[in-house]
Amino acid sequence: MTCEFSIKTFDELTSVDLYHILKARSQVFVVEQHCAYQDMDEVDFDCLHLIAHKDEALVGYCRIIGPKFNPKKSLENSAHSMPAIGRVLVLSDHRGYGLARQIMTHAIKYCRKKYGKKPIIISAQTYLLSFYESLGFVPEGPVYLEDNIDHITMVLPILKKGKAKSQKPAGSESSGFVTKLLSFLLLILSLLFIAGLIYLMT
Repeated sequence: MTCEFSIKTFDELTSVDLYHILKARSQVFVVEQHCAYQDMDEVDFDCLHLIAHKDEALVGYCRIIGPKFNPKKSLENSAHSMPAIGRVLVLSDHRGYGLARQIMTHAIKYCRKKYGKKPIIISAQTYLLSFYESLGFVPEGPVYLEDNIDHITMVLPILKKGKAKSQKPAGSESSGFVTKLLSFLLLILSLLFIAGLIYLMT
């Protein structure tokens, strides 16, 4: 599905933008999931709001919480603040076309660009575990109940390219030694062959 994506601060949202965002969140997280909870929170003021539009209509959404405003911590990186992605949704008529993956990919790229090399944390509903794992997120800790729905904390780690490049395949050191040894023996045999020819010629 081809969509247009925009990312806005809360202050940049128009009243129409805000209406459609809150309507979509209520439709998905309250009505569809039969979950009476307080969707609108103070966090919205400090979030970046990523909107997917098709023909100018909102079809998908998520919000990005910067490290400064994100209280969630990783078990492995508890000392470091990190950005979070939340309220990820695709309206029911537009599901099955890969839009959720596009939304998450845009959000991840934006986090990397704006906040640098930091892990990204999410609170995932457990039925979406495999989807988020396919994007590189790793589950942390036990499943917990939030608003009567099973969730699990997941973190997208930073891949350390330097370490990946420096890692050698198993057995590479021994195979290098064998190659050098064979080259040395071949050199000795070549020298002996030349010495034998010179001896025969004299």
